[in-house]
Amino acid sequence: MTAPTSPHAARACELDAADPLAAFRSEFLLDPEVRAYFDGNSLGIPLAASRDRLAGLVGTWSSRLIRAWDEEWMALPETVGDRIGALTLGAAAGQVVVGDSTTVLLYKLIRAALAARPGRDEIVIDDDNFPTDRFVVERIAAELGKTVRWLPVDRHSGVEPAQVREVAGERTALVVLSHVAYRSSHLADAAEITRIAHDAGALVLWDVCHSVGSVPIQLDGWGADLAVGCTYKYLNGGPGSPAFAYVRADLQDELEQPIAGWMGSAAPFDMGPHYEPARGIRRFLSGTPPIVAMQPMRDMLDLIERAGMTAVRRKSVALTEFVLEIADADLAAAGVTVATARDAARRGGHVTLEHPDARAVTARAWERGVIPDFRGPHGIRIGLSPLSTSFAEVADGLAVLRECVEG
Repeated sequence: MTAPTSPHAARACELDAADPLAAFRSEFLLDPEVRAYFDGNSLGIPLAASRDRLAGLVGTWSSRLIRAWDEEWMALPETVGDRIGALTLGAAAGQVVVGDSTTVLLYKLIRAALAARPGRDEIVIDDDNFPTDRFVVERIAAELGKTVRWLPVDRHSGVEPAQVREVAGERTALVVLSHVAYRSSHLADAAEITRIAHDAGALVLWDVCHSVGSVPIQLDGWGADLAVGCTYKYLNGGPGSPAFAYVRADLQDELEQPIAGWMGSAAPFDMGPHYEPARGIRRFLSGTPPIVAMQPMRDMLDLIERAGMTAVRRKSVALTEFVLEIADADLAAAGVTVATARDAARRGGHVTLEHPDARAVTARAWERGVIPDFRGPHGIRIGLSPLSTSFAEVADGLAVLRECVEG
């Protein structure tokens, strides 16, 4: 890789030398043509261990054939779900299941939540939530004759408790919000917002796609009702890896699964004439679990267990602070502004920079092996996956980015 050109290279070397998690970087399959990868918040880098795990799965498939369903595969949605819950979500066993995409799980849980709040006709969601969340809410509201209460938010921040308090009331059935805003990296006060919604008699669904594996989450501690998250970002599950759903234990038998499928039934191999849902979290499955696609995230969960989420978050904060430091010192003079909270307690694992020519700047950076993420109209997201990102990489990548801004 080309030697760093940043004036912050020496500082980066000091930070890397002091980083207790630095050694984890060697466990990822890093492409020497990629100078700086700033998109771990969209697609994590694969782990070397995942090659062996996937090869092992093929071996199991060939040797055990259909017997592997009884021996391991049938239980994987719950066993992997429990592991995600314990290591990253602050969730006790039996409340997380893996399967389907984020979109499908959002649909399932939103429909189930609305059915559990009869007589209430409003869904609260912010107007800058991730498009999938907004699209699913809009379509369900149209189908069921519900009203969407849009919370207007500043694109440089996110939803505040006071906004939820202002609109939550006797008509509110469900509040759907993101723990970390995909655009600004705003970190919501999930515990307080959940309390406000509950005081109004509403349920809350948290989208944790941009926080799981980067920011410690305490779903049980918050008293959260529902959550959905993906596994291809900070959990490094790979392109198209399945999402997960959290349903609080005491709600599971109350909520009705809207997409009845045989894998979520009480006795799938009885092939009975009518659907009878399984008890507990398994009822939220529908079709056959994506066994192949579940494998790589298991290796990342092993790394997270070894590192600990507290240490992961500590490094995430340090990385984002370093980005802000360089942005202020070097990029501001080139017309780049920061569109993310300065307070680490209000910031997730990425930093959004803004420039009027952001799309072209991002394209130029990609050509030079620096890979941030463009988000319109003017955003350049610097996504920092703590276990695979070094401080030297950040310094070098931002130096290249400045050159791309300057043309």
